[in-house]
Amino acid sequence: MRQRICQLLAYCLLACSLISSPAHAAGYTQTRYPIVLVHGLFGFDNIGPVDYFYGIASALRSGGAQVYITQVSAANSTEVRGEQLLTQVRQILAATGASKVNLIGHSHGGPTSRYVASVRPDLVASVTSIGGVNKGSRVADVLIGAVPDVTYGVANAVSGFISFLSGNPTLPQNARAAATSLSTAGTLAFNQRHPQGVPVSACGEGDYQVNGVYYFSWSGAQPYTNLLDVSDPVLALTSLAFNGAKNDGLVSSCSSHLGRVIRDDYALNHLDEVNQMVGISNLFETNPVTLFRQQANRLQGMGL
Repeated sequence: MRQRICQLLAYCLLACSLISSPAHAAGYTQTRYPIVLVHGLFGFDNIGPVDYFYGIASALRSGGAQVYITQVSAANSTEVRGEQLLTQVRQILAATGASKVNLIGHSHGGPTSRYVASVRPDLVASVTSIGGVNKGSRVADVLIGAVPDVTYGVANAVSGFISFLSGNPTLPQNARAAATSLSTAGTLAFNQRHPQGVPVSACGEGDYQVNGVYYFSWSGAQPYTNLLDVSDPVLALTSLAFNGAKNDGLVSSCSSHLGRVIRDDYALNHLDEVNQMVGISNLFETNPVTLFRQQANRLQGMGL
């Protein structure tokens, strides 16, 4: 009898040790490699209490993820922003001791992340493009043809002010270079130099893995989603540039495709995708924060 009791106690201790071990106690968003968030055009890390990725970093951290929010030029070419991001990735790796990072980029942050994965694939485990301008934006095409030179000066001033407010006043700004990078012609040239994960068909999927880097994408397809959001009328207006093609107000669904397409038709617009403005999005669609958490869990399941 005493021997059976000792055996039961031993089994209980073994079970408890397994349950409490790190492998079994990983949180829902706890990835192997740090998650690095990369903002889009006219973006920032945070301005006062407002994060560009509103409420997303904290939600990921609450599930166990290591999360870093980067700051690159609010407006500049993809290559310039990419080099700035690469510097920060190296700093993150040095600080954490990790060998790679998981890059998650929104809008222009998508190709910015792709640049780093292309030139230093050894430092990147995955790239997730959210509403990414991977094959250009019709809005950028229209603006390049219609905007006078003086407007670029104003845009540079606005970009500089954004960087100043977010604590990075020395970052160079070049709105014309940004517009060129985001145009159909500009992204075509960029994709010829950095083709990893880009679909070869007009609206298909790209390679899921290239040079050890996994590629994912998702996006919204409803420009107007909430009457209380002051940015929605603007996105509804810019959506007219797509001539009826499915889009999120600034990027067409097909242009957002990269690698494995998780979904390209969430009832969200371009700002909803990062939980802006300040959390006001479509009440009848999956919360954007949840989508980020799901992606982190997806990466966790792949050992990334």
